[in-house]
Amino acid sequence: MFRIKNLFLLMAFGPGLVWAIDLQPNDIVAPLPNKNYITVSYLNTENNTLYKNGAAEAGSPVIDTQSAIFRGTRTYDMGNLPAASFIQLPYGSINPKGSLANQASDTGVGDLTFATAIWPYSNRSTRTYFGLAAYLISPTGSYSSQRSFNVGENRFRTDLQMGFQTPITSNVDGMIAVDTMWFGGNSQCGLACTRSLTTTASLNQKPLTTTQLGPIYRINQIFTVAASYFYVAGGATSINNSYQNNVVNTQRFLLSGQAHTPIGRFSLQYGRDMEIKNGFVQTRVLAVRLAKEF
Repeated sequence: MFRIKNLFLLMAFGPGLVWAIDLQPNDIVAPLPNKNYITVSYLNTENNTLYKNGAAEAGSPVIDTQSAIFRGTRTYDMGNLPAASFIQLPYGSINPKGSLANQASDTGVGDLTFATAIWPYSNRSTRTYFGLAAYLISPTGSYSSQRSFNVGENRFRTDLQMGFQTPITSNVDGMIAVDTMWFGGNSQCGLACTRSLTTTASLNQKPLTTTQLGPIYRINQIFTVAASYFYVAGGATSINNSYQNNVVNTQRFLLSGQAHTPIGRFSLQYGRDMEIKNGFVQTRVLAVRLAKEF
């Protein structure tokens, strides 16, 4: 039977949510200034078997999440450098099933994200770009200490990311990006940390670093495909200053396709975990997006 004492792994690692700041094909390409974009995304994920230090725990947990994500982006010049800022708000649900079916689900607004990116180096003639980005994720989402599964995390998060993209062949570019996420504390971690509806604990988490890399193939003026490999490390948690020995060590992949149409840019992504040390393994992530200039 699945043991509820391990639910703190869910609180810390957020199954169904992307740990890294996942990049789509050509996100590292510097944008043209004075443009406005609206992006609407739908994400569907499934997580199941819980792993603890590389060993699968007993039980058959299933965690389904669905999210609609709305993003508004503005591009501009910062001095002589290309730059962009966006604000992003998700709305979604998280539903425990299987051996977690007795746990409450949650539906509501997620955590609001603010981000700004700048490109210290941008050369369109050689298709070579180097960008830096900073993210602030605020605790605006639905949260209750009496639920183990919440859409929001009830803590601030910040992330710094750098990315580099350059040609490999005439139609193929290579990209690599590294980001580190820092976590604020959650002093109201209840059922997920204490197994109690009336008692709360303080949850803290070490920084989490993700490396993502892969090729981007431009088929023609309309279609682009890409493949990305991710390695995620760090992120161990403490509950009331008690170390939980649950370092993240995850490898996963993500396949992407894009189509540039008169309606806008359609994107489709599919991925899953390949190897995991701690947490609920992600067996599916499916993302559909439409980005449109206005």
